[in-house]
Amino acid sequence: MMRAINKEVQDKITPKEALKMLKEGNIRFVKNQKAERDLLQMVKETAEGQWPFAVVLSCIDSRTSSELIFDQGIGDIFNARVAGNIVNEDILGSIEYAVKYARSKIVVVLGHTKCGAVTSACQGVEDGNITKLLEKIKPAISKEKTEKSDRSGGNPEFVEKVSKLNVQHAIDEIRNKSTIISEIEKNGGVLVIGGMYNVGTGKVEFYDGLETESQA
Repeated sequence: MMRAINKEVQDKITPKEALKMLKEGNIRFVKNQKAERDLLQMVKETAEGQWPFAVVLSCIDSRTSSELIFDQGIGDIFNARVAGNIVNEDILGSIEYAVKYARSKIVVVLGHTKCGAVTSACQGVEDGNITKLLEKIKPAISKEKTEKSDRSGGNPEFVEKVSKLNVQHAIDEIRNKSTIISEIEKNGGVLVIGGMYNVGTGKVEFYDGLETESQA
């Protein structure tokens, strides 16, 4: 029976072990072999405090709940969600809190296939406050080198390439705009990594720049 993470357990988790825990959780999810938990007991165990080992920045897409995807329980992970898994001051401050004060050991920027926000950005959608949100995805669009004739929100391959670049852009934003996180990462206290969730298979592919680690 899985128990809620406490301070003693969290202190012993390294960033690499945190990544392993997420990978193993995703494997359980894909195999439909969820760990046994008493969620109400975990509520009681975390009533006086929380010690999450990970923080996940993901999209608001209804198919991408991090607790489910990584088979985690109450109190295990911080879950920051915003359309297109973009970074702004509020998101960055939330991640800084998770890393510096709650001592989470890994930050995952989790994109996903068939992302509506990325598709809309590729289509040049402008509507209300959605416009400013989608502007934060445009740097990823500009970095993709697909031929001009194929650079369209109607081209699935182009959208998926932009989605991955958008994750890397968010990672760069976190490192470049947060001295708190970048310094802790340099000292080995946290791992900042990207991932892509496949909405068709349930698998997460982790990567950091050109370094890719697939869930087999």
